Amino acid sequence: MAEDYYKLLGLDKRATAEDIKKAYRKLALKWHPDKNPNNKAAEEKFKKISEAYAVLSDPKKREEYDTFGSADQFRQRYTQEDIFRGFDLNDILRSFGFGDPGGAGARTFRTDRGGGFPFTQGGQFSDIFEGERQRFSRVPQKGQDFEYNLSITLEESVLGAEKKLSLQKNDAVEEINFKIPPGINSGKKLRLTGKGGPGIDGGPPGDLYINISIMPHPIFARDGNDIYIDKVINFSQAVLGTSIDVPTIEGVTKRIKIPPGTQNNTKIRMKGFGVPRLKGTGKGDQFVKIIVDVPKKLTERQIELVRQLAEEGF
Repeated sequence: MAEDYYKLLGLDKRATAEDIKKAYRKLALKWHPDKNPNNKAAEEKFKKISEAYAVLSDPKKREEYDTFGSADQFRQRYTQEDIFRGFDLNDILRSFGFGDPGGAGARTFRTDRGGGFPFTQGGQFSDIFEGERQRFSRVPQKGQDFEYNLSITLEESVLGAEKKLSLQKNDAVEEINFKIPPGINSGKKLRLTGKGGPGIDGGPPGDLYINISIMPHPIFARDGNDIYIDKVINFSQAVLGTSIDVPTIEGVTKRIKIPPGTQNNTKIRMKGFGVPRLKGTGKGDQFVKIIVDVPKKLTERQIELVRQLAEEGF
């Protein structure tokens, strides 16, 4: 689970600089190795809260951390040296009585890029941070994952398509070609391995995730692997039966029969004319919803004929 620097100090993102300093003072008194000799858990806790304070007490680092959202993502961009660069806790720890940084009872570890951190005599706690510095500066780490929102047509979701996008990476623009698989639906993600941010310290690049959404279609609607379309027929066609031409999502037109006595909102199934199954074989169906059009205006002759039919019990 990703660590949260604010939670490590018992704070939230609204904390002021003074809140952060007070919280660290309190926790440093509790977890400093001088207070907890030979306690590995306390050493680890002190290391974490010190790292959190090093980031959150620096306005620029805090702003960048708030952008990345978690300690893990922050560390993908910054080594331990970067985090403690220009950072010195001598004053605050000296006020707690943990040795005099200038005296014989303590020594200071300094990173290669400057900045210092006081430790107890003998180097026990210094070794902890030195190990962390080496771990984050030398161990290869995967690059940052990217996300891209892509809207496609209904036809592209059914038939598949080839797409190209331009992605800004540092100072260069990378052209990325990829395929939309037939049958993909809204809410699905395509993973393009290695198309994310560059790796850190020789690590692999991150991945690019394409978030798929499908644009509305003027005549077709999709529900899972099935396609729906409305067709309007007149009253006499519904009574006597007829044949009508129906377009399909694949671009061909099929003639289907409307049986006599078809009721309004009847659905007629066109087997196998739906969406290919993304995982598996076969396709869904297309359904034609019949809308019976009852005329609002009739000629005098039509009215007379309807009256005659009514007299016949029609």
